[in-house]
Amino acid sequence: MALTASASLPRLSLGEIEDLHLDGTSKGLPFGASLRLSDVGKQGWNVLAGDMPLPLAVIRESVLKANSAWMGAFTAANDLLIAPHGKTTMAPQLFDLQIADGAWAITVATVQQLAVCRRYGVKRVILANQPVGRQEITACFEALREPGFELYCLADSTAGVALLAEAAARHRNANPLRILVEIGFMGGRTGARSREEALAVARVIAASPGLRLSGFECFEGLLSEPKAVDRLLDEVVATAAAAEAEGLLGPESMVLSAGGTSLFDRAGECFNAASFTRPILKLLRSGCYLTHDSTTYTASFRRITMETSLALPPGGLEPALEVWAYVQSRPERGRSLLTVGKRDISFDSGFPVPLRWYRPGGAMVRPEPMPAGHTVLALNDQHCHLGTPLESPLQVGDIVAFGIGHPCTTFDKWGLLMLVDDDYRVTGAIRTFF
Repeated sequence: MALTASASLPRLSLGEIEDLHLDGTSKGLPFGASLRLSDVGKQGWNVLAGDMPLPLAVIRESVLKANSAWMGAFTAANDLLIAPHGKTTMAPQLFDLQIADGAWAITVATVQQLAVCRRYGVKRVILANQPVGRQEITACFEALREPGFELYCLADSTAGVALLAEAAARHRNANPLRILVEIGFMGGRTGARSREEALAVARVIAASPGLRLSGFECFEGLLSEPKAVDRLLDEVVATAAAAEAEGLLGPESMVLSAGGTSLFDRAGECFNAASFTRPILKLLRSGCYLTHDSTTYTASFRRITMETSLALPPGGLEPALEVWAYVQSRPERGRSLLTVGKRDISFDSGFPVPLRWYRPGGAMVRPEPMPAGHTVLALNDQHCHLGTPLESPLQVGDIVAFGIGHPCTTFDKWGLLMLVDDDYRVTGAIRTFF
């Protein structure tokens, strides 16, 4: 059955993942483990009790679910839709949670990621890239052979559209390839650099059988200045208005979309202020909101809560993803070495932040906040250099929870991440497909 423009997605088929056999060769599982993924939460394992080898990436389940529900409530309250970046987690189990909370589509960046979505039953996908190679373009049109499957991709040049049009003529699928014209900015990534160029791309799409001009979008995530973001978003709206005036759009609702997590409020405000004669789907593609982080996105969300005119549901976004490690050595004054490194935790947007510490087998009831003065100095492949005050309580054998920045580059280091409850009992496992 074909989806309507605003239709909800069906839940995913996760039986294959739940039946996956795991053993001790899987990073994060205890030595000698042998079990199905669906049985991980039945073992009674507890991170604080030393039941799991460290380093270990964990997702606090209550926070994860609250973040997903918050974004669903936020978009619904503000007449917006969300097509979260699946590339953040590459975890169909988490896609399914996002779909349950109202995701309109799942966004990907590559055809391998598209294949993961299709394998587990995602029926509407945005490929937030322009396919140009033979393999990539063929994968798109083969996907469109699936009845009821909708695929959107991006385009920013007439040369790129010509490649897609040639493939559409060869495949002649019943499902069209829906295309969003990408609006860019000087010094940015892909995207048309002028309105005239963008409209030329839109005209070629509209005139090409098998292709459908479905809307206009941008990726504002590389811009840090809100005024620059506003100018880019305004250009998306202005180009869409010009295309509508030319009659380039078909009968479907037109998509206006933006893709970052730091400034999703600016996109919502801009798109809500726009006026068109046709129905509009105002689509955010933020992905990192699901687990949030302890650095960049925490600061961004604080700004959103102080500045936005949009309705904010109760609660908010909180960090759900942590990586735990042992204090392995205190070989010199002012420095401790911990068992986590570049192979385990993101460092591309700043070093991780020590959040909490715990002494297994001691008198501590629960993890305590990390005292001030503990700062990551450096990361090696498998070690963390932690600046440690002389009065630090840390001893060899203690464990430390690190908050992360940029969830994408922590997720991609783990084939399995453990779900934990608020007492760090393991309740399940999340399988990724990077």
